[in-house]
Amino acid sequence: MGKIKVILGVLFFALFMTIAWQFASCEFANYLLKDDLKDVAAMGGSKIGLLKPLSDTELRQAVIHKAAEHGIRLMPEQIFVHRSGTTEDPVIFLATKYRARVSMPGVSLVLHLTATSR
Repeated sequence: MGKIKVILGVLFFALFMTIAWQFASCEFANYLLKDDLKDVAAMGGSKIGLLKPLSDTELRQAVIHKAAEHGIRLMPEQIFVHRSGTTEDPVIFLATKYRARVSMPGVSLVLHLTATSR
């Protein structure tokens, strides 16, 4: 009876760690995407005159590329671009909403995640 409890305990622990790992990896990828959105929105080179300002389409493509680096699939429609400020001092706000799937034995959960440049 003791061996069965140990085996069940190990199996339960392994299942718990697998699920926790999936949740943690989704949250960590979202955290990295938020950081990348801040970098893309800052437009470092264009603020000091080294690069031309990016269009909304180019910003969306940059966000899609950064998200793909973290295993997140985005479509251009999922990315919100808002511009404010002046031409000399532009302010760009980027936001995205997407879903990530966490699979468990018999059940699959969908996490609704958002990332913004703020």
